[in-house]
Amino acid sequence: MIYPKENSRLAEQILALGGAFVSEFPMGTFAAPQNFPIRNRIISGMSAGVLVVEAAEYSGTRITARCELEQNRDVYAVPGNVTTKNSWGPNTLIKQGAKLVATWEDIWEELPADVTVALTAQTANESSGAATASLFPDQTASPHERRILSLLKPDEAIHIDELVERLDPELSSSEIFAALFELELNGKVKQLPGKNFVKSF
Repeated sequence: MIYPKENSRLAEQILALGGAFVSEFPMGTFAAPQNFPIRNRIISGMSAGVLVVEAAEYSGTRITARCELEQNRDVYAVPGNVTTKNSWGPNTLIKQGAKLVATWEDIWEELPADVTVALTAQTANESSGAATASLFPDQTASPHERRILSLLKPDEAIHIDELVERLDPELSSSEIFAALFELELNGKVKQLPGKNFVKSF
């Protein structure tokens, strides 16, 4: 079953764009808590690595990161404020040897050669228009990305803490980090030193 149910539309979009549902459970299985770690193991197994932006001490993200290590995958983490409970996961992972990430280039440089070659070839085949830094075929900004772009300026940097404050409670910090990451991949946003952001165009 789609969980939470608000994600039903997203699930339909994934299928419409050529994606798939992958699960060890039969269709219609209830989203029971004990099934999530099994789901996380599949996610990690299908990935070249995992990027942890936020994770509390007891969270599914922590389980996914542990699975990544057990499966000999790469684990990346974005450091966070030590006084924030959701920063416990990434900060602890960095202490344990996860690769610290500040920009998308930090991940790109660490990817195996065969992965970067495949992604580069895929991107070249899919984008006949203007070139961007995105690794993904869909260049349409999501509502979260559009909301962040509406606050950013090309000539005036905004610190990540100010963005989080101005968008609270409209967006969670994890949603903001994820949207910024995608915007940076697409070349629409540039990160300056000190976690300051500007619009790239």
